[in-house]
Amino acid sequence: MSDGREPRAIDLDGWSRREAFELFRSFDFPYLSLTAEVDVTRLRCAEGSRRRSFTIELVHAIARAANAVAPFRQRIRGDGVVEHDVVHPSITVLAEDDRFRFCTLPFFDDADAFATSSAARIEEARRTGSIFLEPDRDDFLFMTAIPWVSFTGFVHPVPLDPPDSVPRFAWGRFHEQDGRIVLPLNVQAHHALVDGIHVGRFYECVQEFLDVDPSPSV
Repeated sequence: MSDGREPRAIDLDGWSRREAFELFRSFDFPYLSLTAEVDVTRLRCAEGSRRRSFTIELVHAIARAANAVAPFRQRIRGDGVVEHDVVHPSITVLAEDDRFRFCTLPFFDDADAFATSSAARIEEARRTGSIFLEPDRDDFLFMTAIPWVSFTGFVHPVPLDPPDSVPRFAWGRFHEQDGRIVLPLNVQAHHALVDGIHVGRFYECVQEFLDVDPSPSV
């Protein structure tokens, strides 16, 4: 699924973030995690009248937002940092045996193209006997849904030796609030790469993409 393009190596000597990078990469648990509600009223109101599912549209909005904020495309490799041109959602899919499977969805800006590509991969993941469909890479965005709970906080399991720098996202059960439909969306990222301002920009982008249909289906 990879486009074969090598990520750009960041020149650490001239990087304005070098000091914060060195600080937080030395921590035993160098992650920041934030959960906030996002408004999914448009998605819920459109459900049933469109070809794209609620989940696929939500995954697409999260992936678009992460791709729009550069630190979410950056990864730590050894003592260096690289920046990918594009990163792709890797979601968990629940199979009939109540076990999950990992499923990587190639990212496309166009929502219909993304939905068409994703549908077949999700069905393939449900049928496979292994939780893995392909080798691990660092141009992923790990995503999972906990649709049974409207949670207020979330911490993802992560490798710590060495610390993994792939951002992680989780969303929970939606509910009505002041006439709108909202759901909790969690973001967990390596603090050596991502600060609060970047998380704030990510949430702004997510809400923008959730509010405006990126590619109307007819």
